[in-house]
Amino acid sequence: MAGVARFVASSLAPAAQRFAPAAAGGVLRQILEIAIDGYQRFPGAERIADNKLERCGGDPQLAIEAVIDQHIRLAGVQGFATGLGGLVTLPVSLPANLTGIAIVQARMVAAIAHLRGYDLDDPRVRTAVITCLLGEEGVADRLKKSSLPTSPLAIATAPVFDPDLDRHVSNEVVAELIARISGKKMALTITRRIPLLGGAVGAGVDGWSTYRVGQFADKSLIRRIRRPIEPGPGRS
Repeated sequence: MAGVARFVASSLAPAAQRFAPAAAGGVLRQILEIAIDGYQRFPGAERIADNKLERCGGDPQLAIEAVIDQHIRLAGVQGFATGLGGLVTLPVSLPANLTGIAIVQARMVAAIAHLRGYDLDDPRVRTAVITCLLGEEGVADRLKKSSLPTSPLAIATAPVFDPDLDRHVSNEVVAELIARISGKKMALTITRRIPLLGGAVGAGVDGWSTYRVGQFADKSLIRRIRRPIEPGPGRS
């Protein structure tokens, strides 16, 4: 089944080209803005992160673990997309179930970044958050093939924002999301004749994917240490 799913995913992945280059960036920007700023009853990343930090007694690592656990549960709940305050009605050019899981995972990664001291208003950090959605294997594979120039950490801490890199990452992530959802649909098609199994498979796939993305973001986005500004000429 895994082999068939990979075949279907690779066959459908070129559909991502219809989003490239500008449209893919637009889709990911919408997803990231919702994830960071929130939407209706769906709180944004900073609010979620600060809430977990308070509940964990100010311990950022415990807060990160709580954020990941919460989003695994959210991703695994059947029908989650229809329960996120109307998210599926948004004009995002991706299937509703894909849009929902992308927003959930993007919020999780953004919350982790916030807890690690990154500025979510920084476009470099936003590109890094999106890059983390590829997961560890996705990033490693693209680094090996040179289709991705560097890691999420290096992107987040780069000297300047690179709009060309941002567009390229958007294309890669949209292609990855489409490949994942096509593989998931194949798995659900195979199990649909068995009562309840299809729902369990769908919940398991989304929950496991979210766990992997969360672990990768936790490992990749190390604590940001802001250096004090050195006094220059005329400063004291």
